[in-house]
Amino acid sequence: MNDNRLESFVHQGIETLRKDDPQLYGLLDREHERQTTVLTMVAASSVVDPSVLICESMTPMNVTAEGYPQARFHAGCVVIDEIEQLAIDRAKAAFGAQYANVQAHSATTANQIVMCSMMKAGDTLLGMELSSGGHLTHGSKASVSGQYFNAIGYGLHPSGSIDYEQVQRLAHEHKPKLLICGTTSYPRVIDFKRFREIADEVGAYVLADITHISGLVVAGEHPSPINHAHFTTTCTHKQIYGPRAGLIMMGKDFDRPAPDGKMTLAEKLQKAVFPFFQGAPHLHTIAAMARALGMVARPEFKKLAKRIVDDGRALAQCFLERGYRVITGGTDNHLVVIDVLQKGLTGIIAERALEDCHIVVNKNRIPGDQKSPTITSGIRIGTNSLARREMGPGEMATCADLVHRVLAAIKAIDESHYKLDETVRNAVRADVKKLCSRFPIPCYPV
Repeated sequence: MNDNRLESFVHQGIETLRKDDPQLYGLLDREHERQTTVLTMVAASSVVDPSVLICESMTPMNVTAEGYPQARFHAGCVVIDEIEQLAIDRAKAAFGAQYANVQAHSATTANQIVMCSMMKAGDTLLGMELSSGGHLTHGSKASVSGQYFNAIGYGLHPSGSIDYEQVQRLAHEHKPKLLICGTTSYPRVIDFKRFREIADEVGAYVLADITHISGLVVAGEHPSPINHAHFTTTCTHKQIYGPRAGLIMMGKDFDRPAPDGKMTLAEKLQKAVFPFFQGAPHLHTIAAMARALGMVARPEFKKLAKRIVDDGRALAQCFLERGYRVITGGTDNHLVVIDVLQKGLTGIIAERALEDCHIVVNKNRIPGDQKSPTITSGIRIGTNSLARREMGPGEMATCADLVHRVLAAIKAIDESHYKLDETVRNAVRADVKKLCSRFPIPCYPV
């Protein structure tokens, strides 16, 4: 009976939107159609299950619930408490964590919460340089992390691998309070144990940002940082296939005394999320997170994670065979970073031309890049969405060929403008549509 009421409520909402606001309904319908017919090869997104999307539109949105389960500042939170606790329990189970906070509105917010709870203005943090594959929140001067704190950046070997010796040298030289590991465009395994050893040498905390590899960590396709890092953060919309939200976790250090000695690290972090940094949580999003975290615990998800990695390796090999320089010569995860400057192009030209042909990638800087972040010398490709659509290694040759056909036909005019033969564009669009029709967006759980 309750299920019928809920289904009726959702159906009524869709019908009301369609009849009362056809303009907005039409835009949403067009975007859904675009996603079903376009080959999305963006590393920073995924294909979210409809059941997760439904949770985002549920009535927990109506509840103001500042505080935590069993400790709210508002009434009416009996069921809400159970929803949030379910998300917490599932996060801890999925990652093997001792502590989890599911209220952060994004991974960026999660990183900022950790920084602001463990450091004061002007304190030193050591993170990967943006140009080497780090994130804005890892100390970029364009971010509060690089302006509010004294941010020192580490980089890569010429081979493209993390320069752990440089990390160690800079840590001893600058004595950071926080050492950040994790990247946005690093295709190789991250040695979290090594980062912790370096941090312990100088008395620093470790923040592992696993936004891009969290699903692989859950499935055992990448080593876990949970008991190496003091804090582990991630978003849930990339490899967890969940809502756009942030997650903060801790392993064995959760009950370690905080710097002031008045509370544990977990208690300090709990207060940093609320009330220091945020107000009321987004409970509809937390419900969606609970749903996604429930799905990653299934055996099917392990198969999906393996397919993500297998697709990445196959895709990298396909580009190598077509004469492209693939950064680090391959990948251990879902990321494939390609040098297009070698082909006489820029990242922005490649991105725009491919999108014109219904293939979505993103421009990306590569090690030693002399181009600006708005131009770049490379592109970044990911296999999260391809794997979710059940494309396996066998389909990666087709995907690489589609990309290659476009890039090979581009005539660059300058760094940002190009010409592309209309015949090529139309032919690739048609082939993309055929491929997407063979591998539609799934309407069933992971």
